[in-house]
Amino acid sequence: MVTQIIYYVAAVLAVIFVLVPHEFAHAFVAYKNGDLTAKVNGRLTLNPLKHLDPIGLVMVALVGFGWAKPVPIDSRNFKNYKVGLFTTAIAGICANLIIAFLVYPLYRLCAIYLEYNYASYFLTVFLRLVYSYSLSIAVFNLLPLYPLDGFRIVEAFTHTYNRVRMFLQKYGQIILFALIVESFICGILQNYLSIFSYFDILGYVMTFAVDIIGWPIKTLWGLVL
Repeated sequence: MVTQIIYYVAAVLAVIFVLVPHEFAHAFVAYKNGDLTAKVNGRLTLNPLKHLDPIGLVMVALVGFGWAKPVPIDSRNFKNYKVGLFTTAIAGICANLIIAFLVYPLYRLCAIYLEYNYASYFLTVFLRLVYSYSLSIAVFNLLPLYPLDGFRIVEAFTHTYNRVRMFLQKYGQIILFALIVESFICGILQNYLSIFSYFDILGYVMTFAVDIIGWPIKTLWGLVL
């Protein structure tokens, strides 16, 4: 019972640790590209209260995917439209990959050398979740569905009336919501029938994020640790 409480506390804190730098990175890069919208709206900050969305916070803790409040930008203010939109879009993803790279060795050191107690359990779980959440949110945000970062990347390199872009913008939120609900339901049902784990689409994305995208990080640090 105590370990479960510790786990969920660590999960919530890990989500905050992952999502806040993600959104701050968007705001900072947009500002550097000439758009002051995020700064004017108080989003150029590491204050969690300015960035977190309650539902998105819970979803990350439950299924490993979620969101924060989108950082407001006005691409018309960018010095270079395509460069500004692209670099702002990938800023959050890059921030999460950097966090994963820096946190992984700390997690491994704690897992290997700390004696087990509640404090060490909390720290180890927290670092492991920061690592896995960072990777999964980075990959999740690459999905080309509005309003994720992946759509902004598509937006940077397509015309306004591109049919694919228009479809992703119009139906992206619906598809995204359906994927999250499907993943959540599969997560519950697989406790009763393991076969449902094979139908968890976002589960495959998370596995890809941790096992494939995380492989170079594990391999590189494995040469040291």
